[in-house]
Amino acid sequence: MTTKQTTSRTEAWKRAGVDLHLELRGTGLRAGLSEALREAVRSGRLAPGTRLPASRALAEDLGIARSTVTECYAALVEEGWLVARHGSGTHVAQRGAPRRTAEPTAERSGRMPHGLEPGAAEYAEFPRAPWLAAARKALTGAPHTAFGYGDPLGLMELRAALADYLSRVRGVHADPAQIVITSGFHHGLGMLARALKGQGVDTVGLESYGLGIYREVLEDEGLAVPALEVDESGARLDDAGTLPRGSAVLLTPAHQFPTGHALSPDRRHGWLEWARRTGGVVLEDDYDGEFRYDRKPIGALQGLDPDHVVYFGTASKSVAPALRLAWAVVPERLVPAVTAAKGRVDTVSVLDQLVFTEFVTSGAFDRHVRGRRQGFRSRREQLVTTLADQAPDVRVLGMSAGLQASLLLPAGTEAATVRAAARHGIVVSRLSEFRHPGAARESEWRDGLVVNFSSVSDSSWPGVLRSLASVLRALPTRAT
Repeated sequence: MTTKQTTSRTEAWKRAGVDLHLELRGTGLRAGLSEALREAVRSGRLAPGTRLPASRALAEDLGIARSTVTECYAALVEEGWLVARHGSGTHVAQRGAPRRTAEPTAERSGRMPHGLEPGAAEYAEFPRAPWLAAARKALTGAPHTAFGYGDPLGLMELRAALADYLSRVRGVHADPAQIVITSGFHHGLGMLARALKGQGVDTVGLESYGLGIYREVLEDEGLAVPALEVDESGARLDDAGTLPRGSAVLLTPAHQFPTGHALSPDRRHGWLEWARRTGGVVLEDDYDGEFRYDRKPIGALQGLDPDHVVYFGTASKSVAPALRLAWAVVPERLVPAVTAAKGRVDTVSVLDQLVFTEFVTSGAFDRHVRGRRQGFRSRREQLVTTLADQAPDVRVLGMSAGLQASLLLPAGTEAATVRAAARHGIVVSRLSEFRHPGAARESEWRDGLVVNFSSVSDSSWPGVLRSLASVLRALPTRAT
């Protein structure tokens, strides 16, 4: 098809307007069409401003004379149902909405809430311009075959790009054939759980602090999820002996969530030795591994033993949760089971995978992460400095990393602090809500807050920090 023919067809599509379902009733075609259009407008199926099909197109669709449609449009314009402007077609007229009695509203505080709970994000930081540039280049250069059904394991171009990126940035050893693209970490965890269950695994040990939804995903697949106690060196090896042979453990080695500590070198080697000795598997959740502020990020545990570690990464923290893009690097021996567990159809948008591939290979992803790392480092330093000055009884747990900080409070003050923060328009999470229900009662971290310092805008952060500091400054040194 020539460029002239393509342009002509495009213009014809523009003139045609929307597809329109109409049922003509009555004995006269014009009367039936007029009433059908009135009813479509009256019921709201045709909203004000909607452009109607061109008279020729609608006549062809209904199998009637074009003159009948033209006369009908003209009559409805005179009645005020439609408007016609030269060169812009026929549209549904704007009509006054019926008056409604105002419904009573609940009493509200004049203070807007600031959500500092984990999982929230400052979505204004999405890299719109670089993403748009990547989308334009990726879609322009994509072959026609790219718009069909994708590989169930994910777009091979993206898997190759991630293999290079993860090797360079996180020290991960991966062949593209061992990378599986998923629609988020939860999707990937459920997929691995099914694969492990099919291999005879019935237990996955979880850190005693973590997100409850991880337990739910694993329990939904019929797996037992005993707690592994954590301390300032990460998950303790003492509990490894209670796990059945061939079990799995889910760890956050680079930055334990939510206590903020890294898995110590001796425990990194200890858990890998446990996996080799028992035939076990370590599931490594590297949810924010790029965001280490005091020194170079700790390399992935997977790099030390690719045969016994499944590595999980995600774009949710580094770019945006809306992408629904994550990845798992699977040991070669588990690839067949994971392939079967994922299914025969790709569950992640191939178009998003194309764009993210360009975003990574062009260097835009590196630049974006570097910029966000600088901003988050500054915020965490401000948080630590402010609390040290104004609330010295509150201790910031863990290392300088991640998107949130856990604050250790005086014993017995956790609930009162959350309520006081809410009165100041600040929503924070209790540290205790992330405690595994099967964990031992004794813990050095009994009362605390988890504060997501990445979730508000740059302009709001100073005021939010002042309010939070005032709440913590007013804390009693112990429960009353």
